[in-house]
Amino acid sequence: MSERTGIFAGESPFEIARQWLAEAEQTEANDPNAIALATVDAQGMPNARMVLLKDIEEGSFVFYTNYGSAKSQEIEATGTAAFVMHWKSLRRQIRVRGHVTREDGPQADAYYKSRSLKSRLGAWASDQSKPLKSRTALMAEVAKITAQKGSDPERPPFWGGWRITPVEIEFWADGAFRLHDRFVWRRQSEGESWQISRLNP
Repeated sequence: MSERTGIFAGESPFEIARQWLAEAEQTEANDPNAIALATVDAQGMPNARMVLLKDIEEGSFVFYTNYGSAKSQEIEATGTAAFVMHWKSLRRQIRVRGHVTREDGPQADAYYKSRSLKSRLGAWASDQSKPLKSRTALMAEVAKITAQKGSDPERPPFWGGWRITPVEIEFWADGAFRLHDRFVWRRQSEGESWQISRLNP
């Protein structure tokens, strides 16, 4: 009988991740879908920042951003990324490492259209990660874009999604006396079977 019972039970790691996120949505005060996304630059220097995870598919994790941003440029260069999702209220976390591809088709269009109008216009106005003279300059750009794009702007060609397809997913749950429960799912590439191991705390 598998040790993976209770909160670790599931046909796939993506099913478990969806279950944990659904529970966190009931307990976390803010942004239960926040992830700390890690990338590396051309010199191998790491970068980390918080972004919002928007979808857990049966095979990947999807978030959206400006393709000109630092994170996107680093993803383009390496084709890889990692993230950690931590829920203080549940005392659980999920760590993911994998390969990354663009999501810039109809799915990205649909998500962009679901955002508030001000967020859609903001995506056009912000030259993300680039130097900004002042907030006044940013708001002037927003006003200009609003006049140009109106009430139903299309998705900017420089804005869309990234799909992380994992080769490793680790689930961690707090245990008494720091004797935590950890299970890791590993595979060499997409399409291969997962190898599941329990790890020492």
